[in-house]
Amino acid sequence: MPQRPTRRWPLLRSPNFRLFALGQTASNTGTWIQKVAQDWLALELSHGDGTVLGIMTALQFLPLLLLGPYGGVLVDRHSRRQILLVSEAVMAALALIPAVLVMTGTARLSTLYALALALGLTTVVEKPALQAFIADSVAPEYLLSALAFNSAVLNLARMAGPALTGPLIVLFGPGPAFLANAFSCLTVVVCLLRMDRRAIRPAPPVPPAKRQVRAGLRYVRDHRDLSLTLTLVAIVAAFGMNFQITTTLMITQVYQAPAAFFGLGNTALAAGSVIGALLAGRRQRMTGRQLAIAALAFGVLEAACCLMPDHITFLALLVPTGTTLLVFLTAAKAQLQLEVSPDIRGRVMSLYLLASLGTTPLIAPGIGWLAQTAGPRAALGLGGAVSAVAALTIGLLHRHAPPLAPTRDAPDTAQHTASGSKNT
Repeated sequence: MPQRPTRRWPLLRSPNFRLFALGQTASNTGTWIQKVAQDWLALELSHGDGTVLGIMTALQFLPLLLLGPYGGVLVDRHSRRQILLVSEAVMAALALIPAVLVMTGTARLSTLYALALALGLTTVVEKPALQAFIADSVAPEYLLSALAFNSAVLNLARMAGPALTGPLIVLFGPGPAFLANAFSCLTVVVCLLRMDRRAIRPAPPVPPAKRQVRAGLRYVRDHRDLSLTLTLVAIVAAFGMNFQITTTLMITQVYQAPAAFFGLGNTALAAGSVIGALLAGRRQRMTGRQLAIAALAFGVLEAACCLMPDHITFLALLVPTGTTLLVFLTAAKAQLQLEVSPDIRGRVMSLYLLASLGTTPLIAPGIGWLAQTAGPRAALGLGGAVSAVAALTIGLLHRHAPPLAPTRDAPDTAQHTASGSKNT
């Protein structure tokens, strides 16, 4: 009787994918270590002024908002592996600079602002390059598993990174925390260089031409299943993913929980996201209607969270909320990559990143205002309700969308797998 192949994570048998796992684990953990250390240093330099955190966040997201589609054009024009090698080296330098400034006592807020902006400019090309590179390196039937594994590692790092940073800052100060992130970037570079390049199927670079950004937008517009998915991602991200505001205010203002519970909302969501990644990795792909069902489940659970009577039940319900959100986002990302031609994948993934990351800062001030005037429960409930209504509407529209078309990539074996890169 022939041996039954491993179905859940067959990519783990690939040396390239093990390099991917190593690079992602180091990279994402280092990212969260630097994020916490950067926020701590900014507050120390500003004598506790929380406004500086908002300014730094805005500077880091602004390039993605303004230049995201152009980053996708660069990804389609050049080798994605080379872009990742260069961008990771640049990010290592951007982590090394504040480490040196802190240890020499010359760190200034203006320098942190400039570094945040530089990091944002780097991620304009790094993020779509990473997503497109995974699709180049993984056989289509294993893409959803690879993306789910990547999400699981990201959320595990989201829990482990902050936990490691506190003791590191207490014992040695923030300088070594920045050094740790620089080392994580260099680890990714080593992983990329050690890959078996014969197992990668890079898309041919697209020759430079005029109006390539418009071509990407027109491609999405003309493929209704892609435009519906991107629209749903944008709405859910804008209204439903303001957890840094809503969960914090629910814990502190509504439940008035002890200080020990302050960061547990983020932990509960991350734990649910890991579960969601494991569930998503067991499927090859999801239809547009199944995506809408996952988004609907997320919206309903998020709205239900605002009705919880105490912080224990609130935190418990955040776990399945994080699970459904991760299933939806991972499957949406996989669908977008499987539906597009490789020569335009970078531009489409830049639009996904713009929808999933760029819309939240636009709506977040309004959510904050609503939480301040009507209360945190109203802000959290609105996010869930809008997400649920959008999912119902787009789910009905998907019923009349054309059938899903297969990717132009021919199926291959599990040996076509990805290497690690930063996914902050």
